[in-house]
Amino acid sequence: MRLRETCGIAFAILLCACASDAQAQSPYGIGRPATPAEIAGWNLDIGRDGGNLPPGRGSVADGRDVYAQQCASCHGEKGEGGLGDRLAGGQGTIGTAKPIRTVGSFWPYATTLFDYIRSAMPQNAPQSLSDDDVYAVSAYVLRLNGLVGENAILDAKSLAAIKMPNRDSFVGDARPDVKR
Repeated sequence: MRLRETCGIAFAILLCACASDAQAQSPYGIGRPATPAEIAGWNLDIGRDGGNLPPGRGSVADGRDVYAQQCASCHGEKGEGGLGDRLAGGQGTIGTAKPIRTVGSFWPYATTLFDYIRSAMPQNAPQSLSDDDVYAVSAYVLRLNGLVGENAILDAKSLAAIKMPNRDSFVGDARPDVKR
């Protein structure tokens, strides 16, 4: 009988040790830590300086085709808006009583355009465009706003180098609510 009790106590201790190890991974005792590959799959955000932009490239001409197939039904043929937001025009209106907030008039960084398209568009199939298609659509939308030429080809370096018209109208690094 002693042996049985001793084995039972040893088993209970082992069971508690395993349970506490599982709880160390999750407060609910379920799940597991994400692997580096899983984290990389979700780490899609792009820095304003172009940090984390993927390899690839896209032209205005290719962007026009992808835009017509994937974007125009919501944003209009020339980015004038419809079901989706207006994407083009509005330059010079931000300081007026009726600002028109578009990619070309309001957004401070061109890299934000790539980031948003890649992670959220098209609305019915987010993250379905290839990186080349996202560069191309970004090039086309920037062309609609007169920010790149008709023959522009964007990649990580050239996209990050674009200075948006409203970049200097946002609060810079010297935020009054953050002490450094």
